[in-house]
Amino acid sequence: MNEDTRALVQYRLEQAERCLGSSKTLLDGGDLPGSVNRSYYAMFYAVLALLAREGTGTSKHAGAVALFGREFIRKGIFPERFGRWMRAAFDLRLRADYREFFTITQDQAQEALSHATEFLAAIRQELEATDK
Repeated sequence: MNEDTRALVQYRLEQAERCLGSSKTLLDGGDLPGSVNRSYYAMFYAVLALLAREGTGTSKHAGAVALFGREFIRKGIFPERFGRWMRAAFDLRLRADYREFFTITQDQAQEALSHATEFLAAIRQELEATDK
């Protein structure tokens, strides 16, 4: 990986980490939709880090979800549950952001944060293992 790519991967991982911290803060403060939003974005930025390493990328959320599935789930690099978690967080975020009177439960927000935390840790581990 060249230095520009390494810097972009690191930048995306830092974005993901900030989102996780924000998600926890928002969850603790009772902003459940905000917490789910930040949990999803932690996953999104982690996937963008992976894509940057591969020399690809996308600015579209649906594109990132699809590329993650095709390039990393189908190839067995990550377990299928990660694809389910990302799609579920994406869907929940969309419903919370754009549907009137949609309610997110404490359990849904906590689960999204838990999934995002495990998701980011696994992606960070994969990036570190392949950067050697």
